[in-house]
Amino acid sequence: MFAVIKTGGKQYRVAKDDVIVVEKLDGKAGAAITFKDVLMTGDGKTLKLGKDLAGVTVTGKLVETKKGDKVTVFKKRRRNTYRRKIGHRQTESHIQITAIGGKE
Repeated sequence: MFAVIKTGGKQYRVAKDDVIVVEKLDGKAGAAITFKDVLMTGDGKTLKLGKDLAGVTVTGKLVETKKGDKVTVFKKRRRNTYRRKIGHRQTESHIQITAIGGKE
């Protein structure tokens, strides 16, 4: 069984025991996380969309929250001696999916 959830402005296809990396969520390691914004569920034979998903949730466990890989931003304008180099590390959370389909 799988589900498509929405969090942090992005959509993720998840199944039980998957570990996904999402934008930072509040909580400490080991905390339970519930995703109520489920867009679709399926089991290989049937799909549920829209009104069929009333009350369906996806639950997970917060494994850890840490900074991601460094992203380098480099700006340059030719022939103008203009160069800017900055770096950025986004905070991300690792979530392990524990159950799909629980009612609210």
